[in-house]
Amino acid sequence: MKKNILLLLAVVLLAMTSCEDPQYVAPTANRQGLTSLTAIFTSGPFVDQTMAKLDITDPIPDRLVIPVPYYYPISSDDETAQYMTNVRVQAALAANCFISPALTVLDLTKENEFTFTDAQGVSKKIIITGERVKSNACELLTFTVTSHELAGIVDKATKSVALATTEDLSDVTVECEVSPHATISPDPASVHNLNDPVKFTVTAHDGTTAEYTVAKVVYEKIEQGFNKESVELLFNFDPVASLGMPAFDVEVGPTIAALHGKVVLCAGDGSTPIYINAMTGAKQGEIALGSAVPGAVTNDEGEHLLICNHAGSSETMNIYWTSSVKDTPKLLTSFTNTCDLALGSKIKCIGDVTKDALITITHEGVAGVTTSSKFTAIEIKNGVVGTPQIIDLSASGYGWGSAPVNFTTVVPRTKTLSDGVFLSYYEPSEFSHVAGDWATVTGRFPSDTSGWGLNPNCLDSKAFNNQNYVALFVVSHFPAWGMGPQLYLYNVSNMDKFTGSDITDVACLELANPYVDWFQVGSFAIASGDVVIAPSADGYKLFIYYYDHNSQAFGGYVADCIKR
Repeated sequence: MKKNILLLLAVVLLAMTSCEDPQYVAPTANRQGLTSLTAIFTSGPFVDQTMAKLDITDPIPDRLVIPVPYYYPISSDDETAQYMTNVRVQAALAANCFISPALTVLDLTKENEFTFTDAQGVSKKIIITGERVKSNACELLTFTVTSHELAGIVDKATKSVALATTEDLSDVTVECEVSPHATISPDPASVHNLNDPVKFTVTAHDGTTAEYTVAKVVYEKIEQGFNKESVELLFNFDPVASLGMPAFDVEVGPTIAALHGKVVLCAGDGSTPIYINAMTGAKQGEIALGSAVPGAVTNDEGEHLLICNHAGSSETMNIYWTSSVKDTPKLLTSFTNTCDLALGSKIKCIGDVTKDALITITHEGVAGVTTSSKFTAIEIKNGVVGTPQIIDLSASGYGWGSAPVNFTTVVPRTKTLSDGVFLSYYEPSEFSHVAGDWATVTGRFPSDTSGWGLNPNCLDSKAFNNQNYVALFVVSHFPAWGMGPQLYLYNVSNMDKFTGSDITDVACLELANPYVDWFQVGSFAIASGDVVIAPSADGYKLFIYYYDHNSQAFGGYVADCIKR
């Protein structure tokens, strides 16, 4: 990895103790013999996933209490009491240290006695137990002036909310999102005068408090791009167990979109897409569909949701749009698919559909029959939707297979179609740019860093703070074999920097996580997924969300461009 990779999340490997005999494991620390205890579900939807972890400092205490969250997931109302009596506990031990009897399934409501022996042969009695703890999280996540459709800019470091406006806010109501199970006062639904600074207090489930000051302030932005130090992981969890999305062995091609504090998840199987809290991942409901048929979803740069159907040759493609997950979508455009190949499993948009934008929809190959090298492009100028154009990339040498696994996601570099497109897919597994002559290829960076087991076919592109970005999300064919998903974000404003040896080494790479945690490790099936970039309409925040269907991993990041 080069130094320009500014975000790297390491995989945490948990050392496991035997259920039969004391086991010697590789050291996890230089000074102490026992560094952590991990509690793992043995039943329910999260079986084999981590429930809680206790990090242990030196010296090792006689009584070790694993802090189990009161609810799991933390954003849900599902209490953990039912799981406390049957918890698998694993210890991270240094070399030649052991616990006897061996750790197995414990009742964490009881005091479980063990003997810990360090590498020098010194033994001591320890007790391992658990305690359900209420969350101390008391963050204000979002703050919106509903009457003005104005989203406040929340700064967790300074405990402040900036309202970037000069409008009269003397008689308004607001909506807020706070940490799960926290409360806020005064009541946001009451009428407030926000022309002057107002303080709101967020109280955590355990009573911890934090005070936020809301004021009319217009932040200055950095010159371009986003603050690398502001990048934050919002969440990363199993969407099947937490949200009820289709399991990894169901043949679907999920797509995602984000707008106004919501993330929309579309399974691609005809079911109504759901929406979740964009900051916490908590499920909130189903979107309004009206006449729209959900083959795929995406978002533009103006916080609008786009929904399209799947259309075969000579069938009608309808694209709907809306500004809210609760409002009935309106028809943006409708046309006949004159190509002999279907489209609609993926739709992407750069720009704002109410102003200037470029929509791309990838045509799919037919398994065992033919490949595809085509996509449909729709340009929007001053809010007027242009005539769809079918673009053929066969002169570039690229051709892909059927959806959802074997095809690609064609995304534009800018709102100008002649600036070319990016694509990447399994075999030949190259992340490349095809110029606007639809033949000249730039890049050809190997995009399957395993050499054979990953599927790098999820892309999206957006502009943010005077820069153009492309996100590449690599899903896994074989999560059960230790191959997990990967996320990369490239600044493609200057194509002179689109150079390197592979996707981890491109000069314009600005954010990377080659070790995204995943939750399906039992087998492997449908390697499909999606990634989306979602700038906030006010231009201050940049969100990235990703979904790996086979690995059952769904997560998101946020960054900002506020000058500090």
